[in-house]
Amino acid sequence: MCGVAGIRRFDDQRVDEAALRRMMHVLAHRGPDDEGFLIEGPVGIAHTRLSIIDLEGSPQPMQTPDQRYTLTFNGEIFNYRELRQGSDYPFTTSGDTEVVLATVARHGPHAASRFVGQFAFGMFDRHTGRTWLVRDRVGVLPLYYYLDAQQLVFGSEIKALLEVLGDRVALDETQLRGYLKARAIHAPNTLFKGIRKVPPGHVVEVSARGEVTVRPYWRLPDPDDLEPCSPGQAIDLVEDTLKQAIDSALVADVPVGAYLSGGVDSSLIVALADGARRRAGSTGPIATFTADFGDPRVDETPHSDLVSSVFRTDHHRVRIQPGDFRGMWEHLTWHRDAPVSEPADIAVAQLAKAARQHVKVVLSGEGSDELFGGYPKYRYAGATTLANRLPARVRGRGMRTLERALPSSRGKLRIAVRALAAQPHARMEDWFAPFTDYEIDALLGERSPAVRRDVPHRDAIDLMGRMDLDTWLPDNLLERGDRMSMASSLELRPPFLDHRLVDLAFRLPSSVKVREGQTKWVLKQVALRHVPEQIVFRPKVGFRVPIDAWFRGELQELARDLLRGPDSLVDSLMDARVVGGILDDHARGRRDEEIRIWTLLSLEVWGRRFLGSRAATAT
Repeated sequence: MCGVAGIRRFDDQRVDEAALRRMMHVLAHRGPDDEGFLIEGPVGIAHTRLSIIDLEGSPQPMQTPDQRYTLTFNGEIFNYRELRQGSDYPFTTSGDTEVVLATVARHGPHAASRFVGQFAFGMFDRHTGRTWLVRDRVGVLPLYYYLDAQQLVFGSEIKALLEVLGDRVALDETQLRGYLKARAIHAPNTLFKGIRKVPPGHVVEVSARGEVTVRPYWRLPDPDDLEPCSPGQAIDLVEDTLKQAIDSALVADVPVGAYLSGGVDSSLIVALADGARRRAGSTGPIATFTADFGDPRVDETPHSDLVSSVFRTDHHRVRIQPGDFRGMWEHLTWHRDAPVSEPADIAVAQLAKAARQHVKVVLSGEGSDELFGGYPKYRYAGATTLANRLPARVRGRGMRTLERALPSSRGKLRIAVRALAAQPHARMEDWFAPFTDYEIDALLGERSPAVRRDVPHRDAIDLMGRMDLDTWLPDNLLERGDRMSMASSLELRPPFLDHRLVDLAFRLPSSVKVREGQTKWVLKQVALRHVPEQIVFRPKVGFRVPIDAWFRGELQELARDLLRGPDSLVDSLMDARVVGGILDDHARGRRDEEIRIWTLLSLEVWGRRFLGSRAATAT
């Protein structure tokens, strides 16, 4: 992967070379192998490169022979060879970048629908003065932009835009409620006032006068578009399509490794990647990497060791400790350009740092749970809709009272009760919410009208998956994966998010996703053909960091100092009594408030890093 950046002025003034170079400089971690920029009057395009395909060629920015189109491209197009064969373009390189340039120059930006891969790019048309910003279908790779009457500024990361915007940086307080609800901001918004994300699967077109249009070039299958298949046929379809995705994800001119937690997703990826490499004639072992937290409650290393031994991988354990959080939190907040949304983010960054010593590309399991109903909440999707039949008093105040009475040891039950207590429109989202609407009202000292999202769906499981793929996955997990990997100049590839598999998954009936109470049934049936049975059916742990204990020990004082100090952004925005109650309840063991503390602390660290002080907020 790489870093892209650009400035398009609408006043015909020449782009400031120093500003463009600054943008390039702060994206150097995304592309340490090469860099380049081009300025033509009011247009400036820049690029930093991490060489994965066509290592010595394909310099960027890249132009068509007539210099009409200029491209800065981040990502990998796995089917670039096939696209190249069908084109009469006069290619001068052997990589995928020129294939993107040729395809979009001939067919327009919506030709991104022809690409198999993960990508984000900016392209300028000299003849029309239009600029196109394009992002892959599910949002594996990021792209941001700022637009006003004078200029368009875009880049792979927000920090590149800040090099141009300077003192115009401010908190968009209208997004606070969304952050507290999801630990991330849903596209197209961000926490920075005026800075927007290109939504996944969309083209943002900006005219020569600065007029903007945003259009999708891809959507999930219609809920009525159901694949006619038996459960056995569904297993075969998923296996064949996943193998195809793995084969594509291995396209590279550098070594490719894999994360291996010992769960079903990562284990299946390793198994299929091992098979694909052997069929291609590769004889060496694939490098695999797992996190070791030194806590028996979340220790997955015996499982990853087992899978490693079966497939004879070159396996590496990476030890993660509380001190890593203190030392890296602010640094990784800078990389994230946003509050670090999960404790696992810092662990993923440590894992990426270790992996980069051995490989340039890693495969990972993001997306499997959203596609195939893997989270525990999917078992209760039906109950989520049936809760509408409860009287409002029982569903609201009664459920909240029950939730507060549950001991900290019943964490999963508490999550379920909190979700069922929510309003119908919010219930599907509240399974992952650190704070419910009721709790956010208390924190912010104000009530806000509920925002209803109408998502077409065929049943409760399908709805849950569509909502997760729209918000939780791209705005949280994929942002994390990209930033924490790119912090070490490591490319992350999630084969489950190959659009061919995504399309298939949302055409499958929900009955093969959750079956007889078993989540992710169809994928587990595929896994049984390739990995040990004890791996397939072991309890789901997830990438779990023992932050609950750390907030009662090594990190307790840090939390209080940051959230209750005189310069605290959180203290200036939220009710101090509510925040203090959360800290006290957790420290005394009355409730497990780890994710709420983390959510508030991450906002605080972000504010200090990017805003400098609470005085930098904007209304």
